[in-house]
Amino acid sequence: MSQSSPQPGRPSPSRPTDRRPEPRPGVVPAQADGAGGYRASDAEREAVVERLRIASVEGRLTFEELTERTEAAYAAVTHGDLERITRDLPGMGAPGANPAPLQVKRKFSAIMGDCKERIVGRIDERLEVVSVMGDVELDLRGAQVPTGEVTVHATAVMGDIKIIVPDGVSVRLSGRAVMGERRVAVREPRPGAPVPVVHVNANAVMGDIKIVDDEHHAPLRGAIASWWKDRGSGTA
Repeated sequence: MSQSSPQPGRPSPSRPTDRRPEPRPGVVPAQADGAGGYRASDAEREAVVERLRIASVEGRLTFEELTERTEAAYAAVTHGDLERITRDLPGMGAPGANPAPLQVKRKFSAIMGDCKERIVGRIDERLEVVSVMGDVELDLRGAQVPTGEVTVHATAVMGDIKIIVPDGVSVRLSGRAVMGERRVAVREPRPGAPVPVVHVNANAVMGDIKIVDDEHHAPLRGAIASWWKDRGSGTA
């Protein structure tokens, strides 16, 4: 006895009907390849930022690295994004490390001369910068900043002061200028993102005080670094 063929429009008895709903346009189904593809929550982002702060206290991250990774943490979308940010850091239960060495020198000055300093120690107190008919350059990118905030008192009298900060920090400027100039040239952080802060009390008398980030301090170097990064990721 021959078996009849399935009729058009009727399901085959050998294969059940697929009753799964059709995916809605614009909705990406969750991946089943591990937790890295799942969306991150605000609480998880905050936990990563706290982990970064602890790493900075222990001297594992510079001010520049702390700023960069904090910004990335608040912009993270998935667990995988957050895991990449802390991949080279020990777990929260790991034995703590000793704090980074304290930055002992806190006053920097140039009187009819030049002074160029790159801070690499731990900043626990405010820094003071004075220029009298001289030039001072203070680089904060390599510093260790446990609190995520730095305060600098800068005074320029017929001199110039440049303070270099990491990309992505928030700069809060106060003070006054008398026949002088105060300038801030930094990339604005993402709105609403709590990022490291640099407070600068700047007083210029016939002098110039400027606060710049890495992007504005060395724009050519930043462009080359960005090109190289894109080239390495295969997007160039």
